[in-house]
Amino acid sequence: MAEIELRDLEDGDLDWCVAQHAAHYTQHAGFNAEFGPWIGEILREFDRDRDPARERAFIAVDGETRLGSIFCAASGTPGLAKLRCFFVVPEARGRGLGQTLTRACLNFARDAGYTRIELHTHEGQTTARAIYAASGFVRVSARPSHFFGVDAVEEHWTRVL
Repeated sequence: MAEIELRDLEDGDLDWCVAQHAAHYTQHAGFNAEFGPWIGEILREFDRDRDPARERAFIAVDGETRLGSIFCAASGTPGLAKLRCFFVVPEARGRGLGQTLTRACLNFARDAGYTRIELHTHEGQTTARAIYAASGFVRVSARPSHFFGVDAVEEHWTRVL
């Protein structure tokens, strides 16, 4: 993976992230059209309010081609970070990029002084959930939910840094 670079946000990255998430979750999870704007608001808020010393986006690129993303965001609780908007494009999967992005996020969170990190996902994200588990996250709760037009099991995962 020497050709793949992890960089911070540049022009167009937020729109790309929103489009990738919206398309993926609409096609593979059946989410409705409300999901894209919801992700857009999360990312606009991140970009507008972030403290670069404590929050970071990692965009995986091969040359000019975006391959994935992950965000380390403040949670509002002292010592607790949030892993957000993790995504790897289908054509880049199976090459360890998900683990690389997750490791970069965890290392940044630790270096920024966080002592724990959490994330929310749903049961249908089997590959991401496997990466989270392999990276030391533990599922602490699961509950049936109805969001973005589908019934799903929402999960909360956490990890000590």
